[in-house]
Amino acid sequence: MSDRFTPYAEKMRADGLSESAIRAFEGNFRALERNETGLIPETDLAPVESLPSAETLPVPDAASLTLLLRRTVVIKLNGGLGTGMGLEKAKSLLTVREGLSFLDLIARQILHLRQSTGGGPVPRFLLMNSFSTSEDTRALLAKYPELGAPEELEFLQNRVPKILTDSLTPLSWPEHPDLEWCPPGHGDLYASLAGSGWLDKLLAEGITYAFVSNSDNLGATLDPALLAWFAESGAPFLMEVTRRTAADKKGGHLALRPRDGRLILRESAQCPDADAAAFQDIGRHRFFNTNNLWIRLDHLKETLTKHGGLIPLPMIRNSKTADPRDKNSPAVYQLETAMGAAIESFPGAAAIEVSRARFAPVKTTSDLLIIRSDACRLTPDFRLELHPGRHGVPPEVNLDNAHYKLVDGLDLLLADAIPSLLHCQKLTVKGLAQFKPNVCINGTVSFNNPGPQAAPIRPGEYEDASYPLLP
Repeated sequence: MSDRFTPYAEKMRADGLSESAIRAFEGNFRALERNETGLIPETDLAPVESLPSAETLPVPDAASLTLLLRRTVVIKLNGGLGTGMGLEKAKSLLTVREGLSFLDLIARQILHLRQSTGGGPVPRFLLMNSFSTSEDTRALLAKYPELGAPEELEFLQNRVPKILTDSLTPLSWPEHPDLEWCPPGHGDLYASLAGSGWLDKLLAEGITYAFVSNSDNLGATLDPALLAWFAESGAPFLMEVTRRTAADKKGGHLALRPRDGRLILRESAQCPDADAAAFQDIGRHRFFNTNNLWIRLDHLKETLTKHGGLIPLPMIRNSKTADPRDKNSPAVYQLETAMGAAIESFPGAAAIEVSRARFAPVKTTSDLLIIRSDACRLTPDFRLELHPGRHGVPPEVNLDNAHYKLVDGLDLLLADAIPSLLHCQKLTVKGLAQFKPNVCINGTVSFNNPGPQAAPIRPGEYEDASYPLLP
């Protein structure tokens, strides 16, 4: 360990972080020291031409499914605060439908699966919380004692030191010590599982398969057909991917690395400028990662051991200020990794094409409006899915960031009612407005209020036009 990294190791040990977390952070720090760019040129890649489809998979019989569920854990990534939408609590506590939050629906999904398969307390259920989300999450889960004690349903995501850009030394801020730390991205899953002891505990319980997804993606439920296929395949790692559309062209894609035949992920930050056109060619690079992953825990243990306790993942370097609210505070690097990038670390890793219904994350208030509207429906097993009348295509919603970027603004827009978006192709709202009951949006519709006072969007059908609003 070099002298330059020693202060980081000491700082992390003093904070109670595991050796797995320290080794993972050291791997990223070494990459930063080497000034690695992480760029992957198009010449190093080949497109993935075709993949098996989950749509054709048979559902296992009840007895087989029960046996598989006994060997399975469902892990939800639940460390995000939703600060981009103005939240100061776990994003998964946001109300989605019928007074239920993301976390309510996830809990009910697990309980429904257990009841419908008669398998008792299986599958296992765990949340990867952060220091910021743990307390609120535990409080909500107390409503569901059938799941188990809240403290037995979580392990904590690590945190890592911020790095001063001018000296590569740890940021020190005694007045605000919490600002010295940052989250390490969801690639921390592997170090957190190992360092918390949960990986060994699960393996000791006979649990072999893990299904991992984000808590803000209610389409990502445990699919029995996928579980059976994964178990039968023998693959150590399986990524669910779906077709890229024009709206996804700037997002990361799956690719093949010819030199070793492995599947890899390439994010936009890893693409040289000269290859931007090829990166955005959705006919060439057809698939993107949904962040729904299936992992063989015994193979994960072997891979961690092989690499000295870490999964080698590409480092993502983010340039920030020490205090995000103070642009004059010291410049720092925040180092992150993405869990899907681990696909290249497992020989024999696979990918499977899934329906877009399994990818419905909520990143903005526009996304939140869609899932609260009748464009989506809540199924008896507590899945949230697009209404069949949408034919698999969600409406496009663009809300004015000046007024609706934060959840408080969206709540004012929807204070009286949520509009019907069942037959909406595209909705745009500019300026202050408020939907009244019985508003139906058909086709492509925009509303514009240039004035300073909120204007009502009155009851009625609106279709394929731009409507000026008056207070």
